[in-house]
Amino acid sequence: MAAEIVNPRSDSKTDQDGGAEPLDSFDPVFALHRGGKMAVQATVPVRDKDDLSLAYTPGVARVCTAIAEQPDLVNDYTWKSSVVAVVTDGTAVLGLGDIGPQASLPVMEGKAILFKQFGGVDAVPIALDCTDVDDIVETVVRLAPSFGGVNLEDISAPRCFEIERRLQERLDIPVFHDDQHGTAVVTLAALRNAARLSRREIGQLRAVISGAGAAGVAIAKMLVEAGIGDVAVADRKGVVAAEREDLTPVKRELAGFTNKAGLTGSLEDALAGADVFIGVSGGTVPEEAVASMAEGAFVFAMANPNPEVHPDVAHKYAAVVATGRSDFPNQINNVLAFPGIFAGALQVRATRITEGMKIAAAEALAAVVGDDLAADYVIPSPFDERVAPAVTAAVAAAARAAGVARR
Repeated sequence: MAAEIVNPRSDSKTDQDGGAEPLDSFDPVFALHRGGKMAVQATVPVRDKDDLSLAYTPGVARVCTAIAEQPDLVNDYTWKSSVVAVVTDGTAVLGLGDIGPQASLPVMEGKAILFKQFGGVDAVPIALDCTDVDDIVETVVRLAPSFGGVNLEDISAPRCFEIERRLQERLDIPVFHDDQHGTAVVTLAALRNAARLSRREIGQLRAVISGAGAAGVAIAKMLVEAGIGDVAVADRKGVVAAEREDLTPVKRELAGFTNKAGLTGSLEDALAGADVFIGVSGGTVPEEAVASMAEGAFVFAMANPNPEVHPDVAHKYAAVVATGRSDFPNQINNVLAFPGIFAGALQVRATRITEGMKIAAAEALAAVVGDDLAADYVIPSPFDERVAPAVTAAVAAAARAAGVARR
């Protein structure tokens, strides 16, 4: 038998004759992914010529003609009103960074199956081979007739803000950047319950967010919308404050509605006396900075796989600890939000997802915990079957109240 050679630039194994052993022969992750994680399945039978004549020609022509005469019928007689495009350019994939569109596909497939599993929503992964804002916007606009909503995914900041804004302006279907808003919704839900556990109101809390990217900006906006006492955001150069001359337009806007206390200096400086730490940046927060927070503080360290504050350290000083990991209690996981948000928006054929719909999703998510509230249970599990129906109903009702529902 030829000796085995491991190629240091590949996960595959090769023998001396040059034959490659399949990756999934020794790695269960690759075994699960072989052939992809999803497929298209028909919802009607095509067993004989009669079925064929109804599902395709000549019968389909009658449906096409009806839609051409009454375009809104597309929502009743195609899958458009129940399917979401999951769109990325591969520039900010998980913790891997800019790995490109093809390498992003396993994540986009995963997102699509989570839509189906947790919200009953069909989704199609679309990885675009372009990164220019204009190109992405124009491409998605041209694809939009096939979909009832657009979930933007893993697009790097600050381009993601402009892409979402421009698509919202041009399309009459929901456009939602999950890295921003999904994270913000779940964070707010957990924070509401942490405050309830400590018999405080959100308005009594001062929060500090580490990270001024997509998630950090969205969380700050949502906390302000929800009535947080104060919130400061820190990037690599310190607290985002109006006095800084190096701010991007997005960060300058951020400085305008955060940091009422006028804090300056480092993240560690801002944490002194703070009630809440929210980490969406990676890196490590020194233990002494965590120790300087107010008594009964909350630490939501959500970087993966390494939280900004390890739970063992956080528990020394904080009353409630949350992470982005599934192996610790209180996982801040976007899957708690986006399936139900889109299910609710699609249910009423909403033209957009409003701030009120996102707040309603957070409130519904928090309410699922109910009387079981505890320090290690401020947010439900993604596998709690009550989550998606509760979020869906709340979002649909909020859409109707906001006047963005079409049915």
